[in-house]
Amino acid sequence: MQLNDKSSENLEISSLLSISPIDGRYYKKNQDLRPLLSEYGLIKHRLIIEIKWLQHLSTDRSIIDNINHVEVKEELNLILDKFDIEEAKKIKTIEGTTNHDVKAVEYYLRNVLQARSKLKKLSNYVHFGCTSEDINNLAYGLMISKARNTIIIPSIDKLLGEMKQIAHDSADIAMLSRTHGQAATPTTLGKEIANFCYRLEAQKQHWEDVKVLGKLNGAVGNFNALVCTFPGVDWEEKCKLFIEQLGLSFNQYTTQIEPHDCVARYSNELSLINSILIDFCQDIWTYISLNYFKQKVKKDEVGSSTMPHKVNPIDFENAEGNSGVSICLLKHFGQKLVISRLQRDLSDSTVMRNLGVAIAHTYLAIISIQTGLKKLQINKKAISEDLIEEWQLLSEPIQTILRTHGVDDAYEKLKHLSRGKNITKENLFHFLDGLDLPAETIRQLKALTPSSYIGLAAKLAKQI
Repeated sequence: MQLNDKSSENLEISSLLSISPIDGRYYKKNQDLRPLLSEYGLIKHRLIIEIKWLQHLSTDRSIIDNINHVEVKEELNLILDKFDIEEAKKIKTIEGTTNHDVKAVEYYLRNVLQARSKLKKLSNYVHFGCTSEDINNLAYGLMISKARNTIIIPSIDKLLGEMKQIAHDSADIAMLSRTHGQAATPTTLGKEIANFCYRLEAQKQHWEDVKVLGKLNGAVGNFNALVCTFPGVDWEEKCKLFIEQLGLSFNQYTTQIEPHDCVARYSNELSLINSILIDFCQDIWTYISLNYFKQKVKKDEVGSSTMPHKVNPIDFENAEGNSGVSICLLKHFGQKLVISRLQRDLSDSTVMRNLGVAIAHTYLAIISIQTGLKKLQINKKAISEDLIEEWQLLSEPIQTILRTHGVDDAYEKLKHLSRGKNITKENLFHFLDGLDLPAETIRQLKALTPSSYIGLAAKLAKQI
């Protein structure tokens, strides 16, 4: 689904007047999402549902007779194929009179059908037996499913590929860990990146597993108008088949609205993806500040308006901010959309219109991280220098091994030696020489170094 070139030029000019940075500052970065999640995207998907419902009805001669179903299907598909911004503007013009967005789509389609001899007979069946929410929930369902499956998931997969490459390349680079901000048991840089790969991949799958539900059952969910008009038709089965053919799952029990529980789940799972992205950005930001990563410099870029030397981690900061905005919206969706007074109130309408905004901020976060990763260069020297003299880190393996040799109060002995103190290699070896242990055990303990005490970190990083 593409906007024409003229429309793109107009969008570029109007971006300076946009209130939202999604369509302002970042409008070029959201090119893929705009035709899908914009007002135009919503209008087109409403039209898609109206036309596909008409096609579905036309296959049943007990509902619509004396038509060539194959010919009708082809003609209706042509309407969709030719739909563009200019046609969408016609619907907005109709809405200016009706003050009802879905009814405007219905009137537009009826006008188009009445102008075509092969389709004129179908005009009375447009929006047949439907309430506006039958169209809306299915349109939104398609929109968020497509956004997830065709844009966001592939972008996450690409990001994961880049993260895994870093994890593999740095699997053996021993690194100082920090718990509570203090020096802790060594790890490897690759293993720490691998942790995020594992989390992000698992959460991506949870999000993918969320089924997007749909309903088409009339004004209060009981198929009233459909059953009254054609009582011999199995409307429950017919509507179920229609929804499943769209690629959505059928919700049998609803009021006027599909209750949005699935949208809440979709939002909550996407929110957690964003939380993982924020955690990753903050850790990379910290590693940059520790000089574990250097950033490639672009000659003409400026890092600070007053400090010429600055090369800031702006991509990771940008991603953190965008994910944060997305989380705020997604959490509201999860709380708000599942609540509607009695058989429905309209307070969900304006909220649903912001689904695309939250998804777009997530997308911005992902591509910002990808941009940031391309600028990173591992500073092995700084990582090594930070770790190499941290001999107190070996108090953990030493006290553990001492326990196996029956040394009483092994933990306490090492605590007395190391806690809050600057332990050198010489201090540590002097301590070991004073222990009543077999010579082979002493040699084993002296063979330990901060850089070699990494457990299975390298293996875990390489197998991600």
